[in-house]
Amino acid sequence: MTRIVAIDTTSEFGSLALAEEGRVIEEILIHSPDGFAHSLFQHLERLLKRHGWQYSQVTGFAAAAGPGSFTGVRVGLAAAKGLAEASGALAAAISNLQAMATYGTAPLRAPFFDARRGEIYGAVYDDHLELVQPEVVTKFPLWRAGLPEGAELLTPDPALFGVQATVTPRALAGAVALLAFDRLQDPAVLDANYVRRSDAELHWREPGA
Repeated sequence: MTRIVAIDTTSEFGSLALAEEGRVIEEILIHSPDGFAHSLFQHLERLLKRHGWQYSQVTGFAAAAGPGSFTGVRVGLAAAKGLAEASGALAAAISNLQAMATYGTAPLRAPFFDARRGEIYGAVYDDHLELVQPEVVTKFPLWRAGLPEGAELLTPDPALFGVQATVTPRALAGAVALLAFDRLQDPAVLDANYVRRSDAELHWREPGA
């Protein structure tokens, strides 16, 4: 029996999900504007207890790998990797944009969401969830102008951008869990999907430069 625990802490609207044999058992939304490091495991313990799951019974731990908050991405990935290593399980890192694309119905799907600084994170996937256009961070009008004809827009905040779009849920852990079933691997190789460099990287200069 394959059991997945999925974690998404990439924005202030985080989520957790349990999935078994390709089906989501339960998904919860956790709104935490101050981050998840202090509360994530409390929520997870309650969720596992509600369904009688033990860590030793989990096949794999999946994390939403971004794009999103740099701190949030790190918290989720570290939790999934640590839990997997401690329990001898496998792990998976899943793109938030790909998880959003699962809620589309068109042959081409263009998930996007607010990246702040006047930009969005966006990409184009086909109905097999393969990338057609790469994940980028850019201005929304510029990105939209380059979309393939007929691409279905997907976002949690269509009103923010003044567009008609398929509304995706803020809780993505369920979609992350389902995508993880055939992507489980050694937790040591999991990596973040930042797309945009952090402020520290953007502002860093060579000494004497």
